[in-house]
Amino acid sequence: MRTLYRTLALLGATLALTLPALAQDVQERVIRFGHLNNPDHPVSFGVKRFGELLAAKSSGKLKVQEFPASQLGNEMQQQSALQGGVQQMSAPATTSLAGIVKEFGLVDFPFAVSSFAQADALLDGPLGQALIAKLPEKGLVALGYWDLGFRNVTNSKRPIAKPEDLEGLKIRVIPNPVFLDTFKAFKANPMPMPFAELYGALESKAVDGQENPYAVILSNKFFEVQKFVSATNHVYAANIMLVSKKFWDSLSAAEQKMMRDAADEARGYQRQVSRAAAQKSIGDLQAKGIQFNELAPPEQARMRQIAKPVTERFAASYDPGIVKLYNDELARAHKSHP
Repeated sequence: MRTLYRTLALLGATLALTLPALAQDVQERVIRFGHLNNPDHPVSFGVKRFGELLAAKSSGKLKVQEFPASQLGNEMQQQSALQGGVQQMSAPATTSLAGIVKEFGLVDFPFAVSSFAQADALLDGPLGQALIAKLPEKGLVALGYWDLGFRNVTNSKRPIAKPEDLEGLKIRVIPNPVFLDTFKAFKANPMPMPFAELYGALESKAVDGQENPYAVILSNKFFEVQKFVSATNHVYAANIMLVSKKFWDSLSAAEQKMMRDAADEARGYQRQVSRAAAQKSIGDLQAKGIQFNELAPPEQARMRQIAKPVTERFAASYDPGIVKLYNDELARAHKSHP
């Protein structure tokens, strides 16, 4: 019995020493998480779920404060804020990273994937991780990819049923060279501008149209200033969970693990709600009065052929090792998920 008491006493002393140490490993922190989307968009739902999971894992010490709808600036401004350590997290489209890691342009290659399963296999596998590995030297840490969806063209002039229908249209695109050159290949007039300025540009007719996933089109009420939405499905778009490296380096190993675990769990949820919302958004857009049309497979194949020289030209300017990995992983994704 005396031995048992001694053992319990030692165990109690060990716990008394360990618990304060663990408590010190997790500090009270407020994580400012900014993004461009409205509170009713799946990206916002993902931020909220991440915040809930992180709070649960940290006993409420790590708190996520969401700043939706470009409250902290456009994508480039938020990227700079993360690099400077002023803002802790964001969830931009991967397109915005091509300016600092040009190989992220591979994610935006038109008509590369045709299903969510192919996209997930590409981004969650070695290719996606190789791109993420290039970010710390740029002052950023990534915790994985979220779903934004397949991008589709809207405009105020006419349905897009074939490549020629894009000719001459002023289409707002993300300030990204792959997007610019792709729409130039379609003989459109691509006009790069920050997302926050887009609704006003559509309303004033400064641009004829734009391209975004269905849920973005619906959430931002582009149906008020656009007449047509066409299922071009020309690019699969992903968001990426970014953390300021300055902030990340200030975290303990325990806090970093909580962040990674919460991000991993939130990813599946965000993708699920995003893809469900995309499907529902088509009907909702039509109910709002916008005219919807699909492209016949032969016309989509023609668009793919027109865009092919663009992807080949950009691929030639990227890190050959990353390009080979991209081609290998893309082929693997197509084979595994035909």
